[in-house]
Amino acid sequence: MRFTPEFLEELRARLPVSEVVGRRVKLKKAGREWKGLSPFQQEKTPSFTVNDQKQFYHDFSTGKHGNIFDFLMETEGVAFPEAVERLAAMAGLPLPAATPDAARHEARRRTLHDVMELAAKFFADTLASRFGAKARGYLADRAISPSTQLQFRLGYASGERFALKEHLGSQGISVEDMVETGLLIGGDDIPVPYDRFRDRVMFPITDARGRVIAFGGRALEKDVPAKYLNSPETPLFHKGDNLYNLSPARQAAHNGSPIVVVEGYVDVIAMVGAGFPASVAPLGTALTENQLTLLWKMADEPILCFDGDRAGQKAAWRAADLALPHLVA
Repeated sequence: MRFTPEFLEELRARLPVSEVVGRRVKLKKAGREWKGLSPFQQEKTPSFTVNDQKQFYHDFSTGKHGNIFDFLMETEGVAFPEAVERLAAMAGLPLPAATPDAARHEARRRTLHDVMELAAKFFADTLASRFGAKARGYLADRAISPSTQLQFRLGYASGERFALKEHLGSQGISVEDMVETGLLIGGDDIPVPYDRFRDRVMFPITDARGRVIAFGGRALEKDVPAKYLNSPETPLFHKGDNLYNLSPARQAAHNGSPIVVVEGYVDVIAMVGAGFPASVAPLGTALTENQLTLLWKMADEPILCFDGDRAGQKAAWRAADLALPHLVA
């Protein structure tokens, strides 16, 4: 077990239920308890109570009750391990590592996440600079407003061969880390690693917790081998196990929005702008079984909305063939 009973009890001791709940629900003191409006459905008369001494909440309008871990899982749609991680961060309590190897592995992943975050900021800054004029023009032509660009953290990788490499190097990032995250192309036959993404509009890809784990790059010139180029498989990124816009879509689906699967990054952005915040897309491949599992965890009936051309119809049939063996009467 990753989280021992002692660790979980320490979290409960450090975080009163009213403090955790109070971040989402406006509570008022009522004797030994706290009261507020239900976070699970609309109501005019408060029926939601919190008792710090007993370390639980109870919602009389829906019958839901539980502890601080249950509350995060219910209101934010996260699994138990992620709920524990968020509460530990809130309490300032370091997470226990199962083994020394696991601790080293987790530290390594955190380092790589930091590298990807720096890269995302660099691409966004480049888009906003004079070097990003062509990319801003492309986005304007696609009706993607500046505010939407900020919302999705869009960026631009300049045409320079070493722009990102030099910037990250100035931040103390090693070439090894840049290669491992897929930001540079390197190898035994490449004596000087160079930027993977050049002259492309950049779409950051995040994991379920909103951390940048990869990028998709859209070429601005027509005579390039690949119109869209994704990050390769890395310790952080496995394209068949993730979906574009996963983290915001999961929260939106938890709040009642329908899950809609479209084909690409720009399709997702357009759908979100049209009022469908739980829109997602596969990452440059046909829908995989793991992605289908992700969708079913978020919604009982995800909607497939692929293009109407032959390729889109083929993708829809492949997705149906993939889903059929998992359906039960």
